[in-house]
Amino acid sequence: MKNLIFLIFLVSVNSFSQKNLQQLLKKYNTESVPYISVSELQKEKPFDSAQGDNIIILDAREPKEFRVSHLKNAICVGYDLFNLENTLAKLPKDKNTKIVVYCSLGIRSEDIAEKLQKEGFTNIFNLYGGIFEWKNQGNKIVNLQNNPTEKVHAFNKEWSKWLHKGEKIYE
Repeated sequence: MKNLIFLIFLVSVNSFSQKNLQQLLKKYNTESVPYISVSELQKEKPFDSAQGDNIIILDAREPKEFRVSHLKNAICVGYDLFNLENTLAKLPKDKNTKIVVYCSLGIRSEDIAEKLQKEGFTNIFNLYGGIFEWKNQGNKIVNLQNNPTEKVHAFNKEWSKWLHKGEKIYE
């Protein structure tokens, strides 16, 4: 009986958490860029193999966040100091190349993805829940030396409540 109650509690907490994340993203995003879920990205680009190398991953967090950890093979493009010309120089000329942009939760990444859409990129996605959801679902992240790490830059105390796994870093 205790196991059943615990299971019901876990399911309700997880769905409540997901619902709140959905509400948060609805509040800040226009959904002009389609989301890709963590599980969809993991299927298309297994990060432990060469499969999916044609998918470009852009990190729309600040360099100090990227230095703590990021998705393997991600390219840091920043947010506050985002430079469109520098970013375009890092991208393939084929505007149909699949690009996934992420940040902590998926708010800043939508802004960056919209800028790329305006440049004609047609196959661009926003990672739902960002690196927080990526880590929450047990996926690997790496440091600057490309070694696995548990550290995740938590952005700030308010947003860090969405990160449930890993070690929260603030600077």
